[in-house]
Amino acid sequence: MDMNKETQMNMKTPPVVSLQEWEDARQQLLVKEKEQTRARDAMAAARRRMPWLAVEKTYAFEGPAGKVSLHDLFEGRPQLILYRAFFEPGVFGWPDHACRGCSLGADQVAHLAHLNARDTTLAFASRAPQADIARLKTRMGWQMPWYTITDTFDTDFGVDEWHGTNVFFRDGDDRIFRTYFINNRGDEAMGSTWSYLDITPLGRQEEWEDSPEGYPQTVPYKWWNWHDEYSSGASPDPKWAKVIDNALVTLKPND
Repeated sequence: MDMNKETQMNMKTPPVVSLQEWEDARQQLLVKEKEQTRARDAMAAARRRMPWLAVEKTYAFEGPAGKVSLHDLFEGRPQLILYRAFFEPGVFGWPDHACRGCSLGADQVAHLAHLNARDTTLAFASRAPQADIARLKTRMGWQMPWYTITDTFDTDFGVDEWHGTNVFFRDGDDRIFRTYFINNRGDEAMGSTWSYLDITPLGRQEEWEDSPEGYPQTVPYKWWNWHDEYSSGASPDPKWAKVIDNALVTLKPND
């Protein structure tokens, strides 16, 4: 959209004020923003207490190396976030592109290493063949695992006629549970590491979070790393840990 000069002149913009007036207005708005942040944290805490639904059926997908199960999509981690993207014959954009909305969402996905460091796998699923998915990912520069739906998964999990994000948990006995589902405008917020972790049963796994007893939690910020330097089981870098220890004297992670 190109905004021309005439359009700008017809806009009823807010008043132009002094620096002090601007700061006062900013502080008033900040109070409401903090309320919204705390409400979002409370909603995430409520998600972590939602009952789970056992997945009784066995589902089959196609991946780059052939047939895989829903269990395989976890890639050995306990949490799976699975987004149903529309890319298949009959969808607007086929065969060159996936749905514009799903593609906009795919463009916003943060680096997967940060989710993986929190025992979480993000994947996409569509009904397009793997050859078409591989071609699309290369063209668009997308890195997330992307599987082909081959059975009734989309119908069973509410994503046969519309996009949606399902969240699953795999326990130590390899049982799989559906823990959350979001679609419509809820999917608009997805893409950042934080928005994804906030819909998982374990959350961000930081000490400030309100989680059920026994859930894994660590000191906030210390687990953060450059996306090419995460190492399974590695301790936080001592220098980074010192930075965080100093910051936590004044910072309130849940504020």
